Amino acid sequence: MDYLPGDNTYREDEKIYSKVLGLVGLSGRVIRVTPLSGPYIPRVGDKIIGKVIDITMSGWRVDTETAYSALLNVKDATTRYIKKEEDLSKLIAVGDYVIVKIINVTSQNLIDLSMKEPGLFPIKGGRVIRINNQKVPRVIGKQGSMITLIKNKTNCEITVGQNGVIWIRGTSENELLAVRAIKLVEERSHQEGLTEKMEKFLDENLKAEVASS
Repeated sequence: MDYLPGDNTYREDEKIYSKVLGLVGLSGRVIRVTPLSGPYIPRVGDKIIGKVIDITMSGWRVDTETAYSALLNVKDATTRYIKKEEDLSKLIAVGDYVIVKIINVTSQNLIDLSMKEPGLFPIKGGRVIRINNQKVPRVIGKQGSMITLIKNKTNCEITVGQNGVIWIRGTSENELLAVRAIKLVEERSHQEGLTEKMEKFLDENLKAEVASS
């Protein structure tokens, strides 16, 4: 009774049980469980990476890696004045990826997106990979420790979407190393001391690169 049930848990008599198979975390007195698998549930405020799949009269339709439809309205995409007859594909084309923020989720699960904040933009160059969205918190790490480590060691620009889509841009060799590191975190997300293991992995690979060059 000293603890309170949090995400994906429930109380029965004096015990707290998990609703899902996952990793247990404790925040103060609150017990939470992060599922090991499951679909991404869109939430207002989430930063995600999506692929443009259609262009409408009012903006762009974006695939969010969910069953839900998302729209990036012209007014939420840019501060520049857009003429009615302007070709929107010149700004963002079908097939392009965008880093966006969810600003509304309706009761019918329609999603409104925005690109009018720092760090939100159409992606140019680099590579896009996908991981299990439930492993995103582990890839980011406590206070961003894991992803900061990978960025600093590989000298890559990296954006992690809450929907499990990740954008990486750097030199070809460093992009590949960043991909390997992120996939390793995904595979070993249940292990303790993962940040230290990741630092060792990156240092060893960077030394091997230098030795072979």
